[in-house]
Amino acid sequence: MTSADLARTILPDDKAIAAATESSRQIAAFVSTKLDTQRIELVDDAQQRQVVELPTFALRLLGDILSELALGNTVKVVPIHAELTTQEGADMLNVSRPHLVKLLDDGLIPHTKTGSHRRIRFTDLMAYKAEREKESRTAMDELAAQAQALNMGY
Repeated sequence: MTSADLARTILPDDKAIAAATESSRQIAAFVSTKLDTQRIELVDDAQQRQVVELPTFALRLLGDILSELALGNTVKVVPIHAELTTQEGADMLNVSRPHLVKLLDDGLIPHTKTGSHRRIRFTDLMAYKAEREKESRTAMDELAAQAQALNMGY
């Protein structure tokens, strides 16, 4: 399996944010099509033009990336078959590494061991995260219903 390179972080500066804002708007106009592919034109420093044909879903993904950059967010692309270290997984869940290791040892998230190193598949980590978010939403809905039933005013 492929190991993800999550250590590379690129923060967009003001110029990149402005460019991402404009380009994400322009791409949005083209991704609503029913076509399987789209052609875009790239121009290099020497004004040489090159037409590139991209799958429409890849152009949508590029639009999503640009939208996040336009908000000043850092974006990482992780292949779904990637294997993560425990630190990378903990960072993605926003928990400590020891807490994640406990979740792994308790069998709550599938993982493999390479020697003494644990590796977590990205898809398994995202499935765990989605389930936790679902449980959290359910609990919040129950608390909101209870607050309404008790006429707590919020």
